[in-house]
Amino acid sequence: MKSDQHITLYELNSLLREVIECEMPNEYWVEAELSECRESRGHCYMELIQKDEQTATPIAKASAKCWASKWMLVRPYFERTTGQRLHAGMKVLLKVYAQFHEAYGFSWIVTDIDPTYTLGDMARKRQEIIRQLKAEGVFDLQKELRLPLFCQRIAVISSETAAGYGDFCNQLADNPYNFKFESYLFPAIMQGEGVEQSIIDALNRINAVCDHFDCVVIIRGGGATSDMSGFDTLALAENVANFPLPIITGIGHDRDESILDMVSHTRVKTPTAAAALLIDHLKTVLDAINDAQDRITGHTQQKLSVLKAQLSATAETLPHIFTTVKTRQEARLDALNSRLIAVVRQGIITHQSKVNAFEERIPILLDRRLMTEKHRLQLIEEKAKSLDPTLLLKRGYSMTMKDGKIIRDAAILRPGDEIETRLANGTVRSTVIPSDPLNP
Repeated sequence: MKSDQHITLYELNSLLREVIECEMPNEYWVEAELSECRESRGHCYMELIQKDEQTATPIAKASAKCWASKWMLVRPYFERTTGQRLHAGMKVLLKVYAQFHEAYGFSWIVTDIDPTYTLGDMARKRQEIIRQLKAEGVFDLQKELRLPLFCQRIAVISSETAAGYGDFCNQLADNPYNFKFESYLFPAIMQGEGVEQSIIDALNRINAVCDHFDCVVIIRGGGATSDMSGFDTLALAENVANFPLPIITGIGHDRDESILDMVSHTRVKTPTAAAALLIDHLKTVLDAINDAQDRITGHTQQKLSVLKAQLSATAETLPHIFTTVKTRQEARLDALNSRLIAVVRQGIITHQSKVNAFEERIPILLDRRLMTEKHRLQLIEEKAKSLDPTLLLKRGYSMTMKDGKIIRDAAILRPGDEIETRLANGTVRSTVIPSDPLNP
């Protein structure tokens, strides 16, 4: 190939540059999403992307630059209007023109950014998050919680080096009522890209020991208004809305209210306002206690006065009452004495009559008893006579005894034993002799 039939890369790029400058001399307003945004030496370098609305798949990409001369004008206006810094994920409307450089290639050069477009997209996103939170039924959960009466154990989420955190602690410590607060810091990133996850991590650490705290305070203090985007996320809002302790936020400024502020228990402007809220809450409780103490004291004094008056009145009437009661009781005792004497006399008369009746009946009863016993003795006597052994002896019977005991069995006698036989007339003594075995 001949040398006059080919060109250098620089020549080709120069040709392309001339074509672009001739064919695309105008500026264009273009909608895009930032996939990357960074500053270097006063310039802003952006990566633009467009995604399919259905699948979120990237369908176009491009690089863009905003030179420092423009960026120093565009950035403050954009951040002041939107309250946000340019960051990845933000949708923007850019005014650009095409530029091709032989050494650095093609790029869109940004000359202006319309903040109202971004505000509309931010508002749409905010409204979508709010709608979803309300659909989940968690948007007002924090509002249903109540700050404990003695809210003195405070879990603080803040940057450790933030001036607002120091102001918060100093105001709690130097309160005019000498209230004692215990605050414990759970450090978190409060500006930049890591805000959402850092605060969620801090909430998780607090939740693990939530019994040790009465409430949570999320404070930022300092920092630019443009760093508020991290507080407008669904995940952070859901974590705060569902948290078991009341959460107080002090992260914004007068005109800025983040979604985090909306779902929290109480939103204040600054860290010092959060401290003042806690102090005023405890002061309200103290005032209520003092008021209750005063009312109890007053009621007690009033009651004591009434009782004292009643006691004085009773003391004055007591002698009269005692005299009246004494007279009544003495009359009652006299009446009882008279009744007792009458009853005793009637009893004596009644028993005397019974005694007289018994005296009249006793001789008759004695005679009757004597006759009965006499008849019984006669029967016993007749029975005894019928059993008299002498009668049996007179009929020809006899009794044989040994040692004064009647013998009923001859087997108990032994040879030589003396026995006595009683007859009707007289007694015979005998000696037992052995029987003749040949003549029994």
